[in-house]
Order: sequence, then C-alpha cells, then structure tokens
Amino acid sequence: MALDETHDPGLESFVDVSPDSPFPIQNLPFGVFRPGPGFDPRVGTRIGDTVVDLGVLESRGLFDGPELSGRTVFARPRLNDLLALGRPAWREARATISRLLRRDCGTLRDDESLREIALLPVARCEMLVPAEIGDYTDFYSSRHHATNVGIMFRGPDNALMPNWLHLPVAYHGRSSSIVPSGTPVRRPCGQILPRDAERPVFGPSRLLDFELEVGFLVGPGNPLGEPIPVERAEDHIFGLVLVNDWSARDIQKWEYQPLGPFLSKNFATTVSPWVVTLEALEPFRTEGPVQDPEPLGYLRTPGNPTWDIPLTVALRTESLETPHVIARSNFRHLYWNVRQQLAHHTVTGCNVRPGDLMASGTISGPEKHERGCLLELTWRGEEPIELPDGSTRTFLLDGDEVIITGAAAGDGRRVGFGSCAGRILPARVGGAGS
Repeated sequence: MALDETHDPGLESFVDVSPDSPFPIQNLPFGVFRPGPGFDPRVGTRIGDTVVDLGVLESRGLFDGPELSGRTVFARPRLNDLLALGRPAWREARATISRLLRRDCGTLRDDESLREIALLPVARCEMLVPAEIGDYTDFYSSRHHATNVGIMFRGPDNALMPNWLHLPVAYHGRSSSIVPSGTPVRRPCGQILPRDAERPVFGPSRLLDFELEVGFLVGPGNPLGEPIPVERAEDHIFGLVLVNDWSARDIQKWEYQPLGPFLSKNFATTVSPWVVTLEALEPFRTEGPVQDPEPLGYLRTPGNPTWDIPLTVALRTESLETPHVIARSNFRHLYWNVRQQLAHHTVTGCNVRPGDLMASGTISGPEKHERGCLLELTWRGEEPIELPDGSTRTFLLDGDEVIITGAAAGDGRRVGFGSCAGRILPARVGGAGS
C-alpha cells in the first residue's frame, strides 16, 4: 500500500475536530450504529465527535466511483457486504468520504438539509459489533506474554513450548459472545480446583482477568482448499479493532489440558466498535521483533512488517472514579504479524469469510508496565497492583471497569480506535452444578 492524498497531514474537515481527537479526517474508521431507539442499524464513519451516516450519502448517489456506484453496502446492519468487495472498493470509499468531508468541498458542507440527517452527534448513537462475525480465532502471538506465562507454570528453562517459535499458536473462540464496548460482563461460574484439593468445586471465578489484544476483520475470503499466500494476506485484511478477551484464570487452569481454553474464555469478548482500516494505518508502518529461527517459507515476511500503535489499559473501580492506567504496551511488540497469522490459519485450505475475526492474543512488551494482563502484571497474584486510593488488585473485582484504548501518532495527528471497555457484574450463582 502507498500513501495518497487522504493521508495528507494538512487536510482539514469542515466538521469541528479537536486537535487531540483520535478521529481526524486522516482516520475515517468504519462502524455500525443506531441513530436512536427504533432505528435500523447502518454503517457509518466517525470524525471528531460526529458520526457520518454513510447509508444516507449512499442513497444520494454520492458514492459514484466504479467500485461502489449502484451498490448498496452502507444502508446495511453490518459491514460484511463492504468487506467482501476488497481493497479497491475500500480505497474508493475512503477517498470519497475524505473528499466529502474536506473543508474546501461544498457538496455536504453547503447542504444543510443533508447535513442534518447525515451528521449525528456520537453521544446520540448506539454503537454495535461492526460485523457479523461467523468465526473467531484467538492467537498467542506475543513472545513476551508467552514467555512470562511459561516461566510462571513451567520455569525459565521450559518457558516456550517447542513449537512456539515456528508457528503462530491459536485456538478457536466463541463468536456468539463477542460484544461491543460498553457492554457489561457477567462474572462466569465454572469448575475450579482449589489449591491442594483432589476434587474440583463449582462457583464464581475468583481470578477474572482482562487481555489486551488487537484483532483484524477478514475481507474477501478464500475458497475451501486454497490457502492465502502470506505475500497476499493483506489483500484479505480490512482493518483492526481493539479486543479484550476476558479470561477466568482459575477455570482455565483446571480445564485447559489437553485441548486448551474453553469455558474460561467463552463468556465474553469485547471489541471496539470502530474498525481502523489498514489504509489509515499506512503512515505508521514499522518492523516487529526479529524472528529467529527464520520461519518456514510459507510464513516468511522480510522485516516482520507491522504498525506502531501504542496501547493503554486503565482500571476504574467503584471507589476510584477517575480511570487509573495500569499498563502501556504497543502492537509492534507482537512476534507473529497479521500476515503470518492469516497465512498459517489457511495453509491447510481452511476457508475464511468476510467478517471473521482474528485476535492477536495478549500483547506484552519487555518491561513490567507493558504486560497486557493481570496474570502477568501481578505475577499470578503474588505482586498486587496498588491503586491511587490505596486499594490493591490481583485480579478483577465486581464493579471494576477495564478500559483499553489505542492510537497511532505522527505529524501532529492521532489515528485511534476509541475505547474497548467493559464493567464486571456479579456472578449469577445457582442452577446447574451448584
């Protein structure tokens, strides 16, 4: 991908945008929203604190390029129809939206009646999961995270399993429990093996954790039996979202052998509602960690291409009104990049479809403050985090809210996702197994 006029740091919109907003005209993410109760969901973009109803612009014939003219992809309750069209249509959509929002373009700026129905305050809009997610795969792509967890449970000499440096490890998650930012998360119940006990007990998880992740939405899929080559993988990736793959560590510890996570992760996965396209992230390309040993040929991506996206995790408690930052990391810390994740996922001929979600796994860096979950930050509960009000945390309590944010920055602009947030509700105890 190459930079074009939509990336010009000097571009300005006729819509008011705060200088520190993560949604300048250079971003233009895509999401799905309702303008109010009783309205049908539709596709929009965000600029500053304004949501642009792209279905309205589409109905006026303003998407008149060769890829989108005559199509209906924005007056839809999901992004899947746009995702299926591929990069030429995505680039055309971005270019058209950018042109219509520029300060020097009067098409939308000077049409008051059109502005009234197409430009909506974000506070009025209900944001939804941006796509119909048919399948969800969660990777385990951070070497720092995998090493820390391995040291905790197997010791430093056996921290990484023998396959980890040769392939992107992953498990299949549950797409039905993916929820948009702001949705409360109910503390799960399940089987737990208490320390020194021989038999499990049933009850609420006491070791509830967050996981700082970034995921990508698949665009055009591939036919069953035809892998996606690593060098063409980005043609099948629409954009990135923030992800919190909530985890019940005590349930996980008892259940995960021999087939991996199941109930410890199927109760909720939170995603940011705005999808930041790869086009918007183009100015922030960088290289990830050196991969040694060199991957097998089907996974080889010279320079380990990725993006420089700082990420932050904040915690708000019932006694702490102002969220307190407990972790800072960066997307560029991932050992296995998105191209490799998709190429490996499909190398068997597995078919992926528009809207499928692939998440990174916990993103941790080399420093303690860069660890992307409480399991690491508190070293499995042995080193509690101290909060500004004097309270401490080892794992999440009822009423705690985790807020993940992320934004790339450069040339005086921030290109971000908004927030990926969820508050913990008490468990519903009783019923089966109690």
